[in-house]
Amino acid sequence: MAEPLKNGFGPDVAVRIAEMIRQTHPDFAVKQFITDALDGYESLELMPRARRIAAVLRSHLPDDPETAINILLRSLGSADEPRDDDNPMASFIYMPHCVFVAEYGLDHFELSMRANYELTKRFTAEFSIRPFITRYPKRTLALLRKWTKDPSDDVRRLVSEGTRPRLPWAPRLPEFQKDPGPVLGLLEELKDDPALYVRRSVANNLNDIGKDHPELLVETAAAWMKDADENRAWLIRHALRSAVKRGDVGALRVLGYGDAKGLIVEAAAIAPALARIGDKITVAFNVTNKGRQGRPVMVDFRIHYVKANGSTSPKVFKLKAIEIGPGDSVRVQKKVSVADMTTRKHYAGLHQVDAILNGEVKPIGSFNLSR
Repeated sequence: MAEPLKNGFGPDVAVRIAEMIRQTHPDFAVKQFITDALDGYESLELMPRARRIAAVLRSHLPDDPETAINILLRSLGSADEPRDDDNPMASFIYMPHCVFVAEYGLDHFELSMRANYELTKRFTAEFSIRPFITRYPKRTLALLRKWTKDPSDDVRRLVSEGTRPRLPWAPRLPEFQKDPGPVLGLLEELKDDPALYVRRSVANNLNDIGKDHPELLVETAAAWMKDADENRAWLIRHALRSAVKRGDVGALRVLGYGDAKGLIVEAAAIAPALARIGDKITVAFNVTNKGRQGRPVMVDFRIHYVKANGSTSPKVFKLKAIEIGPGDSVRVQKKVSVADMTTRKHYAGLHQVDAILNGEVKPIGSFNLSR
């Protein structure tokens, strides 16, 4: 079982932050700060620990937020220090600084944005920049546009990651969910960024946009695919992953998958037909190309899971992308567990199963699940 993230953010974090601040602010009450920060610390999870340290920093630094933020900035380690690959949590020491800027620096735009700029080169300011996007959308977007040309990969990534409408573990940006136009303008500047790190973030942002505006995602992907090199083509494929999983025909067309005409499903088998919760189900079928030309085929299947109220909810399983020659047939199969997990509880009843070829649904049978 994976070790909890909070274990990499232990009491030593408060000690190290205190020492960093003391070196540039000798009046800092190191011992009292550590005592206050660690009061009840052990019971807290990762983010509450960062918030605790930020709140205690607020009470131990000067009352004026600008003075306090400047002290924090002077205490930062060098942005040129290499990341510690042996300790991926090392940069999390700056998480309380980001919380501090987001919660106490909101009335001081220029200084706080300079702090976000410096912090993202050492950790990430993708969360702490969002309150500024919400309160100062025009000013923040103007600055982010400048940062698309910044020499730092980390800063350029902040532009795309910080503006994600549905950034995980962060409040959504509802204005960008309604109108992603300003975000697309920034992503346009970054779509051919030299850093994979940045291009992956651009793809994730587009994927977010597609959940609220699927047609706009496909339109953007189609435009970007024209004259795309392999780096941009990879970005587009990554951006369309959720749309492809949904069977979005437009997304599949962008990736070169035509309709399912001439493609048939044969010899489907779902075993066992009568299963118990905890078993594994094997789904197998042949995909045959009855056409006269070879076809690229995206092969998936979905199970309509029975819910507690008796209705069903479909889940798509990815199988493979294959090229099938004229008259050829390919057998595909996959095993699926129907054991209860933290992410899915199973219910008894008839579960319908469909094959999906290039987004076209073809029912292939069912299995009955019991306890």
